[in-house]
Amino acid sequence: MSTTSAASRDADSAPSVAVLGLGAMGTALADALLARGHRVTVWNRTPAKAAGLVEHGARHAESVAAAVAAADLVIVCVLDYAGVTDLLERQAGDALKGRVVVNLTNGAPEDGRAMAERVAALGADYLDGGIMAVPVMIGGPDAVLLYSGSSAAFTAHQPVLEVFGRSVFVGEDPGLAPLNDLSLLAGMYGMIGGFLHAAALMRSAGRPVEEFTSTLLVPWLHAMSASLPQMAAQIDSGDYSATGSNLAMQVANDSIGDVSRAQGVSAELFAPLHALMKRRVADGHGAEDMAGVVELLHAR
Repeated sequence: MSTTSAASRDADSAPSVAVLGLGAMGTALADALLARGHRVTVWNRTPAKAAGLVEHGARHAESVAAAVAAADLVIVCVLDYAGVTDLLERQAGDALKGRVVVNLTNGAPEDGRAMAERVAALGADYLDGGIMAVPVMIGGPDAVLLYSGSSAAFTAHQPVLEVFGRSVFVGEDPGLAPLNDLSLLAGMYGMIGGFLHAAALMRSAGRPVEEFTSTLLVPWLHAMSASLPQMAAQIDSGDYSATGSNLAMQVANDSIGDVSRAQGVSAELFAPLHALMKRRVADGHGAEDMAGVVELLHAR
């Protein structure tokens, strides 16, 4: 058997996948599937965006319904859930029966739950997803994708989903993937906010930010991140007994704010956290660890 015929046989036996939406992320998802030999049908509101993928072996569908009919697994990656609803309810309709829909569009937990009900009414299984990666990372070792919804659908199609990156199933509730996605982003933005404040302080003194970041800040943050699981355990248990520096000691003064203002640096990234810490102390919890501040964000 020739190499060409063997490749053709492998392509024909690979699971068929439709990708709806060819923005930067949708295109990256389709590219990753093609690179692993999957039969891929693509659709986009602007057909010209499919040209490069067609050159790499994808099939272009003239309609959403045609793309869905050509596949067992339907990947949706568009701007918002309103767009997903339009594609699946108005344009795919009955073609969805018996398929599995994986929605990789950014949204909120309630969006995922509502979409799961819509898709079920159309006769398909549903997985909501959160992509913890930028397009260039798709298909690489550092990409992580979160999924929630039908566990049976996840198990059946995990080999295909692993093409995009490490796949993590977070639960049967369709809203859990977007909840985990947004929670991870909240942690990331908090870290970046701290970095920007630190960078502004260093620059205000004419010091090189890159050197400070590489030699001091990154190792310090790595070391401090080791305390997060312990803080998480305190939050789960509700026992915030101090194991190190208690809150009252940490807010005895506002050194970071004072130095920032003296250096001509705005403290507006740090000020909200400092205010919450002071409030927790004022409420009588000065002997606690910092994890207790979570009670001001969400009452148990």
